Amino acid sequence: MKLINNLFFTCLILLLAAACVSNERIIYMQDTDEDVPLYTETELVPNRTAEYYLQYNDVVDINIQTTSPELNEIFGIAAGDQSARMNMAQGAQNGGDIFFMNGYTIDENGLVELPLLGEIELLGLTTKAAQALIEKELQAYVNEEDYFVRVRLGGIRFSALGEFNSVGNFTILQNRISILQAIAHAGDMTTTAKRDEVVLVRQYPEGTKSYRINLNDKRLIASEFYFLRPNDLLYAEPMKIRELGTGITFVQTFQLAVTTLSAVLLVLNALNR
Repeated sequence: MKLINNLFFTCLILLLAAACVSNERIIYMQDTDEDVPLYTETELVPNRTAEYYLQYNDVVDINIQTTSPELNEIFGIAAGDQSARMNMAQGAQNGGDIFFMNGYTIDENGLVELPLLGEIELLGLTTKAAQALIEKELQAYVNEEDYFVRVRLGGIRFSALGEFNSVGNFTILQNRISILQAIAHAGDMTTTAKRDEVVLVRQYPEGTKSYRINLNDKRLIASEFYFLRPNDLLYAEPMKIRELGTGITFVQTFQLAVTTLSAVLLVLNALNR
């Protein structure tokens, strides 16, 4: 009987120690040991997908206004169209994507086709450079002081997979968004998510790279990964606890331990009879 009691308490202690999730694995941006790296990265994986700034399949919002009502009609900014844009903006707040409907998508050749101006190559340009290029093309039709051009990204698109409470593709109608804001849009991470090894997949002109980022480290704020880029992908892996199927909180783990060890004791008692 003494052996059974020792076995019971030994197993209970081991199970509680292995199964509970400590706060150190959940709290973001702690004061961690500087010897622990903030992130690790994989080798560059070449691919044919162009990337942001500006990249293929990017959706850009191009707004052209002039002093000519006829040209404004051509560029689609008449009063009726402005009203339509407001309606689409309302639809975007309800989960739609306003810029996908009325923006310009950079095609596989790096071009966008604008009314009157025709095809213009924007691939690899900043939004400021794209604006300057469009203004230059527009000067063939109007004087420099008679027009206004604005070019901006059609929101920040990113994906969240794995241990998020709400996985999927998201479009945020902002110029920039932090990685913590993105996690909030995905409903935060589950309790069993590895917050110290979140995978970030990011595109570059030469290909795609992945990083493992420690969200528990406050040095994240000063890093290049704090703000997401268009088309970033976040993947949160589960802790080992999920594989074991043990409880997450102390109470859950204790209940599981008591149930499991009670069953073991019943079996041992039956065998000793």
